[in-house]
Amino acid sequence: MEEVDAAGRLRAALDAPDSSARVQAAMTAGTHPHPTYVPVLVAQCRVEPEFLVREMLTWALTRHDSEQVTDMLLVELGSRGAQVRSQALHTLSKIGGPRVWAAITTALLTDADDQVARVAWRTAARTAPESEKAALARTLATQFARGERETRRSLSEAFATLGELAAPVVERAREEGGPYVSAHATITATMMTDPDLTFADAELAIADPA
Repeated sequence: MEEVDAAGRLRAALDAPDSSARVQAAMTAGTHPHPTYVPVLVAQCRVEPEFLVREMLTWALTRHDSEQVTDMLLVELGSRGAQVRSQALHTLSKIGGPRVWAAITTALLTDADDQVARVAWRTAARTAPESEKAALARTLATQFARGERETRRSLSEAFATLGELAAPVVERAREEGGPYVSAHATITATMMTDPDLTFADAELAIADPA
């Protein structure tokens, strides 16, 4: 009964209209983890409007049993809600492991929602085993020149994370892609030559080679 009451108190605290109160509730749940908190935290991730609260929810979930959390979040990846999918991916990226990599499908990597796709790219690049990096790069290459600048930056960063095994795919896009694909691939290739370069740095380097 006490466990049910604790989960209920957390649920009530996460319903507070004040976002700082919700941050505090998530922080407390992470500081004193309990299995009954996991479904409550996951449910809040589905609807939480504030970025800082979502970040604290993710932190709180990483403080709980990774298998229990992963079990719940993998189910969330099949949701129709874009926020549900993207937040689940974000939290899974913090957990990592073979189960997370196996859950990153082509459908998620090419998701119609830019935010979902961006998180999927980052998560996949971080969790892909060496033997799968080239194949992942080929899938990511289908997304060159997609969306607004922030989306393109995320894709380039995913390629930079993959490293040299992705280089032939990027080079092929530079040589064989249309003008927008080639331009994006060129920025990406520039980033891959120097891990300290940001997307903005690479853009400037191409615009002003001198």
